[in-house]
Amino acid sequence: MPIAIITGASVGIGRASAARFLDRGFTVYNLSRRPCPLDGVHNLACDLTDAASIAGALETLAPAVAAADSVALVHNASQMHKDSALDCPDAQLRAVLESNVLAVNALNQGLLPALPAGSSVVYVGSTLSEKAVAGAFSYVVSKHAQLGLMRATCQDLMGRGVHTALVCPGFTDTEMLRTHLGNDSSVIDAIGAMNSYHRLVDPDEIAELITWVHHNPVINGAVLHGNLGQRES
Repeated sequence: MPIAIITGASVGIGRASAARFLDRGFTVYNLSRRPCPLDGVHNLACDLTDAASIAGALETLAPAVAAADSVALVHNASQMHKDSALDCPDAQLRAVLESNVLAVNALNQGLLPALPAGSSVVYVGSTLSEKAVAGAFSYVVSKHAQLGLMRATCQDLMGRGVHTALVCPGFTDTEMLRTHLGNDSSVIDAIGAMNSYHRLVDPDEIAELITWVHHNPVINGAVLHGNLGQRES
């Protein structure tokens, strides 16, 4: 039985990905503080900034991974703040790195040794994994770090039959984006107009890309952008 382990599957891209994997017959586990509302998802209450909480989730996941014929490990959860290089206290940067980088490493350390051949490790990055904008300093730093995590993971898993990729959504219609933009419709419309389709990316479009990545090891170590042809300024 294939399984999908998704962080932050309670909303947005994570929830859409959970639905896609369920439709493909996967057993799906959600690791987040909030439950995924989809029927059939196994919710593991997990604070990704807390090492003990992650360790508890790993204890539950270990037997599931041992019994699986393939695993899709999807590092999707992130937090985002409005901050800058001129105003980002150490505590805030540390908190973002805890959830966006160190939690990824903790899950990898606990799960990668047991992943069977045919598994994948999919990092959900961002356009900001390879570029930057003003006012999102800690998020940009963490997403650049995820690019390094993916590339290093690819190299360290050579010969294991486990592939990796970094999926980089453009501006996607998620709770996180709308919260960051303050739910200002004029700003959201302007952001949506920054690609060739003049709209925000739908979470399900990224979920489809994530499930495709799992089933296609040829893209091992690759960065895939899903942004509807984002305009470069």
